[in-house]
Amino acid sequence: MIDWTDISNYGDVTITSLAAAAIAAWLFVEDEKRLAFYWSTLFAGAMGIVIATKMAFIGWGIGIRAIDFAGFSGHAMRAAAVLPVLFYLILQRAPGRVRALGIVLGFACATAIAVSRVVLHTHSVSEVVAGFLLGMAVSGSFIRVAHESLSKHVFKPLRIVLSMLALLPAPYVHPAPTQLWLTEITLYVSGHEQPFPRSEWREGRTLRAPPAR
Repeated sequence: MIDWTDISNYGDVTITSLAAAAIAAWLFVEDEKRLAFYWSTLFAGAMGIVIATKMAFIGWGIGIRAIDFAGFSGHAMRAAAVLPVLFYLILQRAPGRVRALGIVLGFACATAIAVSRVVLHTHSVSEVVAGFLLGMAVSGSFIRVAHESLSKHVFKPLRIVLSMLALLPAPYVHPAPTQLWLTEITLYVSGHEQPFPRSEWREGRTLRAPPAR
């Protein structure tokens, strides 16, 4: 039986953000500083979009009710951004077809993580699809640029082993309370005492008293 919680944990910020940071670090160490900066900018920009849309809804109820959209799925975005790039870099020494299959495998794994968010009722379909497409834009853009300009094999055998070992504990990692942190920050900024009620928003009842300042 599929354990969707374990699959979802692979997309947690504690795993995917660490992998994203490792990719940037390895590129930088191998003197691919431009690519390291490009990757970091792409990933950070996508994370910023995810955070901004979630804060907009939590604090002010800004979303798209027609498609039940209240913010990009961070798990889906990070998985679709990181995993294809990780496989692409690991398989740098492989023939082109094998490397292409690796990218497809990365997207397949990211898809499983994205589906898990819907199955676990953590996100709506629209939020997961939006997050996945955003992550795909990040990984696709980076792979295209890296394919044209990457001059070194940044993943040595030891780094490949470490990358695989780093993913093994993922099912047992306690998810970081990022939603709680984000909610607390948003409530402080917005001045509201409670997050915007999604159940009422779905029913079209969106009235809420303005914050007392």
